[in-house]
Amino acid sequence: MDFKEIIKIALEALRANKTRSGLTMLGIVIGVTSVILLISIGSGLKTYITEQLEGLGADALFAIPGEFEIEAGGGGGGGGMPGAGASASKFTFNHLKQLQSEGKTIKAVMAYTENNGMMRYKGKSLLTQVAGVGPEYQEVRNQKVAHGSFFTLSQYNTAKKVAVIGQTVADDLFGQEDSVGKKLTISDQRYTVLGILEEKGAFGGVDMDKQVFIPATTAMRQFDMEYIQSLWIQSLNSETIPETKKEVETILLKTLDDEDFSILDTKSILSVVSSVLGVLTVALGGIAAISLVVGGIGIMNIMLVSVTERTREIGLRKAIGATPKNILIQFIIEAVVLSFVGGAVGILLGIGGAFLIGRFFTTTVTFWSIALAFGVSSLIGVIFGVAPAYKASKLNPIDALRYE
Repeated sequence: MDFKEIIKIALEALRANKTRSGLTMLGIVIGVTSVILLISIGSGLKTYITEQLEGLGADALFAIPGEFEIEAGGGGGGGGMPGAGASASKFTFNHLKQLQSEGKTIKAVMAYTENNGMMRYKGKSLLTQVAGVGPEYQEVRNQKVAHGSFFTLSQYNTAKKVAVIGQTVADDLFGQEDSVGKKLTISDQRYTVLGILEEKGAFGGVDMDKQVFIPATTAMRQFDMEYIQSLWIQSLNSETIPETKKEVETILLKTLDDEDFSILDTKSILSVVSSVLGVLTVALGGIAAISLVVGGIGIMNIMLVSVTERTREIGLRKAIGATPKNILIQFIIEAVVLSFVGGAVGILLGIGGAFLIGRFFTTTVTFWSIALAFGVSSLIGVIFGVAPAYKASKLNPIDALRYE
């Protein structure tokens, strides 16, 4: 029998049972869609966090409280700010001044604190994050003021009650009104708004623009803090990072012990984060791939039922000259086509779903996830189609024709 004719017969058999074929493909469709969606979410998460860390600059270091093994992972702060909210801190403004005066490769040093505060303006209120930073924030964090200005060194040294707000805070509290120069209340204290920072956007439901920045000196008084939560250091350039790291350690060890602090750089953090998120992405894909196996089992079950239902047809075809090989190939083709079509539909739904989710959560559709999902779905068609096909090919034509 001609191979083209076998393919034609297989396709006609699938077309004759559209409902059964559609339900058989459903498991593969769901599996492929799940693989692409979960991998795209994992890849998007990796891309976003990588961009955020790179945004800190390759010349940035962070002195955080307590011992922190970068290989094993560790605690960190909220809102993407390294070190905030970690172990009990022993950093003081004296440490900050020492680093500023003694560091030969230190370009800038900034104190960082983080607390929650209630913002109020003309009857409107908003609970948000209040970050205490230095006037070097724009340079160290690589984020500029879009409207107005940042607070000055003089305002910082005298602990003035001035604030720079994120775009979301400006929109929620002030609406269309120009917020620069206005007074708002932060945890029952009156502050003057100096400027609005450029937008950073939202990620996974977390609005990165829902923050308020005040002088760290003011924050220490406002929230009755004895110690600075972390120190942000900027090296002269990325090449001087190792030297700067040693300088910071030497200076801090004059008054602190080894276990009192750890120093991290963006390269180390980025390396660990990329590694962890890479494993997470593969794990998500593996979990989703389980549904592909389930879909393959569904194909095998339906094909076995199909063999039973078509026993007389198989006997008749054998009686008029079809060989066991012809029957084997026909049923394998049917299983492969179901997997192939189901995989194609799953890819389209997966890509479409990723774009829809991308409106609320960063997603990245990767070629390898599509190739993996489609390749596995096609392979499943062959693997799980062999048993039913083999059973069909071994039917005795006389017994098959007598089958009721």
